[in-house]
Amino acid sequence: MGTIRPQKLRRTPGFWQQVSELPIFLLAFGIAAISMLVPALHGLILEDFIAARMFFYASILGTILFALIGIALSGREPATGPLGPLLSLFSIMVILPVGLAVPFFEALRTTAFFNAYLEMVSAITTTGAPVFDDPTRLSDTLHLWRAQVAWMGGFVMWVAAVAILAPLNLGGFEVTARAEPGQSQDDAARIDRADTHKRLIRSAGALLPIYVGLTLLLWVVLLAAGDRSLVALVHAMSVMSTSGISPIDGPATAGSGLTGEILLVLFMVFAVSRLTFSTDTVTVVGKGLHTDPEIQLAVAIVVSVPLLLFLRHWAGAFEVDQEEDIVSAALGLWGSFFTVTSFLSTTGFVSSHWGAAQGWSGLETPGLILMAVALVGGGVATTAGGVKLLRVFALYRHGLREMDRLVYPSSVSGARGQGRRLQRQGAFIAWIFFMLFALSLTAVSLLLASLGLGFEEAMVLSVAGLANTGPLIDAAGENPIPMVELSGGAKAVFCAAMVVGRMETLAIIALLTPELWRT
Repeated sequence: MGTIRPQKLRRTPGFWQQVSELPIFLLAFGIAAISMLVPALHGLILEDFIAARMFFYASILGTILFALIGIALSGREPATGPLGPLLSLFSIMVILPVGLAVPFFEALRTTAFFNAYLEMVSAITTTGAPVFDDPTRLSDTLHLWRAQVAWMGGFVMWVAAVAILAPLNLGGFEVTARAEPGQSQDDAARIDRADTHKRLIRSAGALLPIYVGLTLLLWVVLLAAGDRSLVALVHAMSVMSTSGISPIDGPATAGSGLTGEILLVLFMVFAVSRLTFSTDTVTVVGKGLHTDPEIQLAVAIVVSVPLLLFLRHWAGAFEVDQEEDIVSAALGLWGSFFTVTSFLSTTGFVSSHWGAAQGWSGLETPGLILMAVALVGGGVATTAGGVKLLRVFALYRHGLREMDRLVYPSSVSGARGQGRRLQRQGAFIAWIFFMLFALSLTAVSLLLASLGLGFEEAMVLSVAGLANTGPLIDAAGENPIPMVELSGGAKAVFCAAMVVGRMETLAIIALLTPELWRT
């Protein structure tokens, strides 16, 4: 007779372990429900009891739903493979705003629910499009909720960049990776990719202290500079998430003035390159930020474009005999520098001195320049939108290489300096993405034009949505575009453009790839 061996008892996972193993979208829903207690408490302190009750009731209801669904799904193994996380990210951008819009709609009570949903999609995608023209129409509690949703959406993109997009070589990583977009580089990466759920939890735990710490630091220094508490907090969250949301008319009317704008610019650098706050996605070979191609390209843009604008305005001032007004010239130069930096990071804040150059020279600054800067966008794996600096850098390097071949046809492409981190087909893939982006821009513009919008309005809305730079709606055109007055179809198209711009076309194409559904 064989001996009976005692079986090992399986340890029952703890409460927090069971919670962390829940589906990603459900976790995001639960966190969003609990976070509604913040505006509820804020409304209670300000005696805005209607808003406080709406957010409190929504928080309780959402938490109960999260608990019930979590209990039903407890003990089940989380889905592996890349399809689940990509679908969860898509659901966070499309479905979660429905729940986020409920307390906003009930507390405002003077708009349609679809407008509230548009506001939440705009916030969670960090677009920050001004749905309501007059900031005073919303209470301070609602302004806080908008900025809070955008802040959480920016953190989601921080985490998703490392845990979802990087292993699949998407979101800009395809320029430096050796594998095709949507595929891992080798078998080891494929095995590691199956543990995406744990990587999400681990990345969130590592990045949350940095994200919260930087936001609190900016809040404190803006308070010290003279902003009132809510304005400082909303602007701090807006800069870190690159949403450009403001409870007032932006930094132009803030109490901190020029000092506050300088502080905001210093923190916008975190949207230029991920190397400013993390080294988990290295894109350069050399050490130090000065070797980062994204930072080098960003410095070139924020120096050259304001100088060109300044020279243009200087020519206009020369014609009207105002070239000796040094103070106005300096303020105009700073206004151009701050605004260009802000739109490059896709934040979209406009300097209080942005109009100084126009008033000094009598020339208007073309909004097309702001649209072009916003299209370039910020760094890979940051909260910024746009095409991304690394892709533009890859095309720039390829252009230099092609010009060298015109002079030296037999030369061999070297792997010197910055180019060593770009894969052989990096420029080709960057060009494919640029073409997909251009096709998306064309399609959205045509759809908006077919719904009754003019060419300029359709183009501005398309760029603002796909580049996730909502303030372009007010700054790029000759007149601000009233979002509330748009038709339902135009609003739906704009919502789709914001989601496509946030997830990027390559990620959506990868989501539709049949191979991902078989894994």
